[in-house]
Amino acid sequence: MRNPQLSSLPTTILGILIGLVTILILNSFIIINPGQAGVLSVLGKAKDNVLLEGIHLKPPFISVVDLYDLTVQKFEVPAESSTKDLQNISARFAINFRLDANQVVDVRRKQGTLENVVAKIIAPQTQESFKIAAAKRTVEEAITKRSELKEDFDSALGQRLDKYGIVILDTSVVDLTFSPEFAKAVEEKQIAEQKAQRAVYVAREAEQEAQADINRAKGKAEAQRLLAETLKAQGGELVLQKEAIEAWKSGGAQMPNVLVIGNESTSGVPFLFNLNPGKS
Repeated sequence: MRNPQLSSLPTTILGILIGLVTILILNSFIIINPGQAGVLSVLGKAKDNVLLEGIHLKPPFISVVDLYDLTVQKFEVPAESSTKDLQNISARFAINFRLDANQVVDVRRKQGTLENVVAKIIAPQTQESFKIAAAKRTVEEAITKRSELKEDFDSALGQRLDKYGIVILDTSVVDLTFSPEFAKAVEEKQIAEQKAQRAVYVAREAEQEAQADINRAKGKAEAQRLLAETLKAQGGELVLQKEAIEAWKSGGAQMPNVLVIGNESTSGVPFLFNLNPGKS
């Protein structure tokens, strides 16, 4: 009669062998997904070639693959500096970046994790780049020429991070603050400028009103002059008409029945006088 334990022994060994082979296979390759890069380390030493998306073989049990995200990363980094006129200025930058796939191995050897990249490289280099940009201008210029401040910051940061395998895609100034003393000075300056602009406006308005009064006075004087000339001309004609009548009377001449006062040069309606009321 056969021993049940002996008959089940080959089955147990087969199961163990299948399990070992499965583990060996699973530890002999790795799948790198799109947007990732891997660094293979054998016995703790990083290999030179970066592993990009796809299936890659690796030595089982004695190797490990560190994965790095190559997609766009965003972090907010604070920074402080002094301007050219020695005013304190603070800012917070939102930085969009990604790792250069060709330099992931250097990142693995020198910085380790992505968190270390942000804390040990991006944060301090952001601080230094902001100091370079802010030192070129006064605090007032940092406000009025904010776009130029950002351009200088981007240029300095890009040059500093390029050697670390970090590609800067975009930056934005999330917040820009100044000392309370400067903020108060800016407010007082704005109030003074508004008052000055108001004073200029009032002065110009008064000047225009005075000029209008002068123009009105000139117009009135001209109208009076023309009226006086007209009245003078009409008065002279009346005197001449009267002298003519007196001459006719003294000479015994026959008076006309109707006398017309006025001529084509006068602007009014002619006056008709009946000199012989008894005659029609």
